[in-house]
Amino acid sequence: MAALNINGKTVEVKAPPEMPLLWVLRDLLHLRGAKYGCGIAQCRACTVHLNGEATPSCVLPIAALDGKAQVVSIEGLKGRVAEAVQAAWVELDVAQCGYCQAGQVMGAVALLRRNPKPDDGAIDDAMSAHLCRCGTYPRIRAAIHLAAQRLK
Repeated sequence: MAALNINGKTVEVKAPPEMPLLWVLRDLLHLRGAKYGCGIAQCRACTVHLNGEATPSCVLPIAALDGKAQVVSIEGLKGRVAEAVQAAWVELDVAQCGYCQAGQVMGAVALLRRNPKPDDGAIDDAMSAHLCRCGTYPRIRAAIHLAAQRLK
């Protein structure tokens, strides 16, 4: 039994300590926004915020969370920055197939919370680990710029 702080609530889950957080979220807690893409933290479709940092959940064993870590999934994402990013995503029609988009949004929100005025280089650095099979990178970058502009 593990106690986890997920989206601001403490939840008890019955899972082996080596079980990746992604599977706890999807299979045990039925929070299916984070996606399984590669299983080796190379695509970031599974990104969540761990203590405010964008983190791949597919390789993160729940034992590493030690009951003190704050995990936010796309379902629990809120606040001014999150709202600006989500609105920009919709306005610029960023998603194509949509599979990677929860991870992309989580990465973009973490970036803008850390750097509210990123240039193209900062966006590329922060988002380079997030893979999009559909190639919506120009729209992703434009949406991050739009969200940043609206947060002034």
